[in-house]
Amino acid sequence: MRHDKKRNQGANSLAVDGPKPGSKLDRTIVNTIRALVMDAVQKANSGHPGMPMGMAEAAYVLWSRFLKHNPANPRWPERDRFVLSAGHGSMLLYSLFHLSGYDLPLSQLKSFRQWGSITPGHPEYGLTPGVETTTGPLGQGFANGVGMAIAERFLAQLFNRHGYPIVDHYTYGIVSDGDLMEGISHEAASIAGHLGLSKLIYLYDDNRISIEGSTTLTFTEDVTKRFEAYGWLVLEVDGHDMQAVAEALRWAQRELRRPTLIRCHTHIAKGSPNKQDTAAAHGEPLGEEEVRLTKEKMGWPLEPTFLVPQAVRDYFEERRVAWAAEEAQWQKLFSKYATAHPDLANLWRQVMAGQLPEGWTEHLPTFKAGDWIATRSASGKVLNAIAAHLPTLIGGSADLAPSNKTYLTGYSSLSKDDFSGRNLHFGVREHAMGGILNGLALHGGIIPYGGTFLVFSDYMRPSIRLAAMMNLPVIYVFTHDSIFVGEDGPTHQPVEQLAALRAIPGLVVIRPADANETAVAWRVALERRGPVALLLTRQKLPVLDRSSLASAERVARGAYILTGSELEAPDLIILASGSEVHLALGAASELGSKRIRARVVSFPSWELFEEQPQSYKEGVLPTSVSLRLGLEAAVDQGWERYLGPQGRMISIERFGASAPYEVLAEKFGFKISDIVSKAEAMVSTSEAR
Repeated sequence: MRHDKKRNQGANSLAVDGPKPGSKLDRTIVNTIRALVMDAVQKANSGHPGMPMGMAEAAYVLWSRFLKHNPANPRWPERDRFVLSAGHGSMLLYSLFHLSGYDLPLSQLKSFRQWGSITPGHPEYGLTPGVETTTGPLGQGFANGVGMAIAERFLAQLFNRHGYPIVDHYTYGIVSDGDLMEGISHEAASIAGHLGLSKLIYLYDDNRISIEGSTTLTFTEDVTKRFEAYGWLVLEVDGHDMQAVAEALRWAQRELRRPTLIRCHTHIAKGSPNKQDTAAAHGEPLGEEEVRLTKEKMGWPLEPTFLVPQAVRDYFEERRVAWAAEEAQWQKLFSKYATAHPDLANLWRQVMAGQLPEGWTEHLPTFKAGDWIATRSASGKVLNAIAAHLPTLIGGSADLAPSNKTYLTGYSSLSKDDFSGRNLHFGVREHAMGGILNGLALHGGIIPYGGTFLVFSDYMRPSIRLAAMMNLPVIYVFTHDSIFVGEDGPTHQPVEQLAALRAIPGLVVIRPADANETAVAWRVALERRGPVALLLTRQKLPVLDRSSLASAERVARGAYILTGSELEAPDLIILASGSEVHLALGAASELGSKRIRARVVSFPSWELFEEQPQSYKEGVLPTSVSLRLGLEAAVDQGWERYLGPQGRMISIERFGASAPYEVLAEKFGFKISDIVSKAEAMVSTSEAR
């Protein structure tokens, strides 16, 4: 094993006492895992047998001797987290779940990758008991684990007291060559080393094979030197030597200043006579004949398939007793903690349940009508007003906090030497920020938010998609939301990003029209149990006078009648979001002087509107009114569902330009006079029919 000469001596190993790994029973268990993997993939005629077979020894050692968990209670908050970043190797995880006693019967392994099973091709959070995160898009799990490790350190700093280490667990993972090639892992590894996340330990399946063949085709950098440069401890072992893997894990647990990467040199499809060390073993079944040959080489019975010897079941039954006892010991510790520190214990229960404290909404600011304030600035004021009342609200920006207004004034920055900080500095790392935010949410106890310019949400899209898939309470603060960014030009002016975010199922997108809508948008975001993207302006907008307009509280309904009688059918409905709403109001006023009755609908969120009953939606957009004019400084994609066949749209169907935003408004047709002319033409054409 390769390692640094100096080792830290202060951390206690969590390794199980007993004989050194590598016994006859250990070999039987490892072969059981390999056989289950081969049988499941072969029965499904689909899957990835190579990685699970190659990492069987290392994963078994981690799960049986080091991982702190309780299969009877997969959500025990003090469990170690395990992330299978190489999610294509899902059968390795499912085999371990089944053997360890999670609620995953053998019938589910036999239904691998089939409709209605809870053993999908890649692990899915919330579907299979024990799965900590949805993985498969390579590199995402790597970044999720970094977020989980940050959450552990933050919560330990917040809750632990002398003699009561109620938060003291590790984040483990298995990562692959593919994970380490993806850019997100580079960014996440960099920030993990910078923060000194010593309780983050990854097993790297260094099998030298990718889908296209040998990794020498594309992946020849010195991984050890790269991670050492990031500030990681790197250990190298034979991944099939269980004693060596155990020694490396003990060493990693003793490291107090750095995360650890354990390079496990392995053979893909270990034991397969003809497919070991070949790309053919990566993503397709071995084939019935090769499964037979492999079992014969292992000395394993050909029948029955999905065999689990009784000695293996007996071993894991003993381990389940020990795992349950470990949780029981923690529960006793927490009971004493609750007596000694009742307020902290109550806060712990609250945040781990994902609950918000009573009365927190009373601290949301309100903004004075007639003032002009950018919605990004209003967002910053909201954040700082509520931060003291939501003690696990933490987040930051991809090096854009002064622009995104995401900094919490009066709180320190989270750092290697101070994990009590509430301000997370992600650096220019949007990819990693997205994955880390997911990890923070997955860990539990944290309310995470992260900011960047809307145009750079493209960098985060895979993580946002997974947040939506997992229904995670992540809040995205996307500022500089339109061409009205101005002089920075088309590279920084989003036009298609709004439609792209709306296209993600399960993501709520809110584009508030003024400061008070922004405050309500934050309330909605914090009260939901899924991801929310707030789209905010760089430029100042007028705070709308609610004495003559509908309340901003109606943002929670997605769209609402801002002005124009609800009882009287209008000639025309103008639908707008964000910075275009005040223009719509100005146009409606001018149209009124021309005896054209225009209803203005503020439409901050399609997703929230679609959640409303049909009667409400009909009240806002009555089918009897066919003349509808949409107004949004973005592509018009999707608006047809609300505009109907006679509707028209003022939008941006090209990239922007570099100029002051007032000039851009004029050139792109976003002046009140442009809206009035368009509306008049629509009414005139309709009357002529």
